[in-house]
Amino acid sequence: MPAPGVNEDAAVAPPPAVSFAQALRFWLRLGFVSFGGPAGQIALMHTELVERRRWISERRFLHALNYCMLLPGPEAQQLATYIGWLMHRSLGGIVAGVLFVLPSLFILIALSWVYVRFGEQPLVAGIFYGIKPAVTALVLHAAYRIGTRALKSRWLWALAAASFAAIFFFQVPFPAIVLAAGLAGALGGRLAPHVFVPGGGHAGADKGYGPALLDDDTPTPAHARYSRAGLLRVLGAGLALWGVAMGLLVATQGADGLLTQMGWFFTKAALLTFGGAYAVLPYVYQGAVEQQQWLSAAQMIDGLALGETTPGPLIMVVAFVGFVGAWFKPMFGPDALFLAGAAAAAVVTFFTFLPSFVFILAGGPLVEATHGRLGYTAPLTAITAAVVGVIVNLALFFAWHVLWPKGWGGPFDAVSAAIALAAAVALWRFKLGVLPLLGACAVAGLVTQLLR
Repeated sequence: MPAPGVNEDAAVAPPPAVSFAQALRFWLRLGFVSFGGPAGQIALMHTELVERRRWISERRFLHALNYCMLLPGPEAQQLATYIGWLMHRSLGGIVAGVLFVLPSLFILIALSWVYVRFGEQPLVAGIFYGIKPAVTALVLHAAYRIGTRALKSRWLWALAAASFAAIFFFQVPFPAIVLAAGLAGALGGRLAPHVFVPGGGHAGADKGYGPALLDDDTPTPAHARYSRAGLLRVLGAGLALWGVAMGLLVATQGADGLLTQMGWFFTKAALLTFGGAYAVLPYVYQGAVEQQQWLSAAQMIDGLALGETTPGPLIMVVAFVGFVGAWFKPMFGPDALFLAGAAAAAVVTFFTFLPSFVFILAGGPLVEATHGRLGYTAPLTAITAAVVGVIVNLALFFAWHVLWPKGWGGPFDAVSAAIALAAAVALWRFKLGVLPLLGACAVAGLVTQLLR
């Protein structure tokens, strides 16, 4: 049966070839409407690209999605990059990936400026008072969603519990947890392979939407086939871009300069984001809040709230971290605070997303050829399980700062607790979307602030 809006006659033949200009317009529009986090963004791309436009078949779409979910980084942005690359070579992938992120960067720079300039105003403070408990519920819900997909055996549950204990009780750094989980998965994949078979999957690969431009039997384009020369060429270009950018920062800021340190830190963060944005947040918190002190714990929660309300990947919260860190540690003098913040936001975004492009453009053909082989998927299955425990720890961290805003032993904020509980019920029981949830909680916080 053809997709809604596609008549049966048109569904008999594949759609006409898509020009680069047509694709560019689509990716630009997608960047402005991609709300709802990874699940919402992937669903939107499926509706537009598989059902309505039929640019790619469902099987190939899901194959690309499975590949992107094996990689560190934001899977929705990588999926857009992958499809753009498949359709229009490397330039198509770069354009798709950049336009998926660029609108969010500009919006977050503007919202970050409003936050640092007017965050103490009653109106803004009231809105954030209501949003913070909602963010706590959202993070806990993210742990639940990832856990139900990833924890398919008691051994994986045990791994998640061990990672929670390691970071909660012993403050083990997030990279060490990722490394230990990967090693456990590599060993476990050999000794007990049935434990580490990836769970979930995507049923119903053929819904009968009609022939697609890139259909199941369409030969793989020449540029998407693996070659050692192509792999080395893209890896070399990616490393050169990173080296030039880092070299410029060192030359202008010094090795200990704020932008240099941010570039290096978010490069490491980009390589550890197995499990999506929620997985990297504990690492960003440890580095940006506890170690570097670029922003406070309360500001980190506010930044996540802003990230939830804007289009684009949730990992774009890093732009807020960069903006706030540079605003309060001005590099260009007290009269250029906005310039410093905007420069830092752009720098951290570049270093966060550059590895994602390299993974797709260089590793796409290589990883696609090895997809489904347990030797490659078992370590990633274990890492995803460990990430669940880390995210639960993050939710408890947020809850502590929201419910006891003046520290442990201080007064308990019953209103925040009520908002958090209502948000949790709305997410679990009524499946409320992120934007309606945050809007309702913002109104509740504003009303509470005005009544005090």
